[in-house]
Amino acid sequence: MDKHDPLEDIFALRERISKIFDSAHEKAQYESSVGWVPVVDIYETPEMFVVKADLPEVQEKDIVINIQGDYLKISGERRLQREGRHYYQVERCYGSFSRGFILPADVANDEIKATLKDGILKVTLRKKSQEFPRHVEIK
Repeated sequence: MDKHDPLEDIFALRERISKIFDSAHEKAQYESSVGWVPVVDIYETPEMFVVKADLPEVQEKDIVINIQGDYLKISGERRLQREGRHYYQVERCYGSFSRGFILPADVANDEIKATLKDGILKVTLRKKSQEFPRHVEIK
C-alpha cells in the first residue's frame, strides 16, 4: 500500500498559491507600465465636434490637451492616492494615459474649449465659419 505524505500536499498547495500571486503581480506590473485607456465619445452637431472622455479622479493639472495640425491628443495621469491607506486590493487602473484623434479639416483651432466636471473631460471644437443651409420662404 502506498503511503501518502500530507506534507507533499501542503508544499504543492503552497507552490500553486505562490504561482498565482506571482502571475497577479506580473500582470499588475505590466498594467502599471502600460497605463490605462479612458473611454471616449465623439459626436458632431451642426456647429461643432465634441469629445467627451471619462477621467475619474484625474486632476485638471494632470491633463494635457495638445493640437498639432489636424491631430488632437489628450494625455495625462491618474494617480493612486495612498495617504496612509493600506489597500488589500487595487483593480482600477492608474498611471499615464494617452488618446489621439485626427480632426476634420474644418475645425477652427483657435476656438477649442475644454472643461472638466464630475470626472468627464469635454473638449468642444467649433467648426470654421461656413454658410449653414437655411430655409428661404417663397412669398
